[in-house]
Amino acid sequence: MTRHRRPVAVFDLDNTLSSTAHRQHFLEGGPRDWNGFFAAAPQDPPLDEGLALCREAAEECDIVYLTGRPERCRRDTLAWLAAHGLPEGPVHMRRDRDFRPARQTKLEVLRRIGEAREVRMLVDDDELVCDAAEGAGFTVVRARWAAPSEALTEAQEGEGRT
Repeated sequence: MTRHRRPVAVFDLDNTLSSTAHRQHFLEGGPRDWNGFFAAAPQDPPLDEGLALCREAAEECDIVYLTGRPERCRRDTLAWLAAHGLPEGPVHMRRDRDFRPARQTKLEVLRRIGEAREVRMLVDDDELVCDAAEGAGFTVVRARWAAPSEALTEAQEGEGRT
């Protein structure tokens, strides 16, 4: 199989490849400190289960990263991926002023990717994103290896911030 014909495996970042537990306090209570939350992302510890699955998928698939992080976080995100030895691949990020729910923005990108390539799987921790992707016919691996965060869930769906 030639490289351009390989399927893709699509991976979320927050609470799929990286743990956001150390920065959850920025989202608790109010007002939420989004600048602090995203500024702390470079210190996210890796989630071994997610990293192992990503590396395993890279044996048969090209890797694509799909995150709800805003575009302004690109440099830090690319540095984090490289620092943890993850496979290279395109990184799809939320436009800076796009506050739609993650289940909408991610499904939109997945569909675009799927028009050109076979999407072997999406790996994500957000149950609503997973439900939407499965409903659209994508194969989903639910990343349940990080402790769920109510504050992050509210941010993803209610405020469209990650």
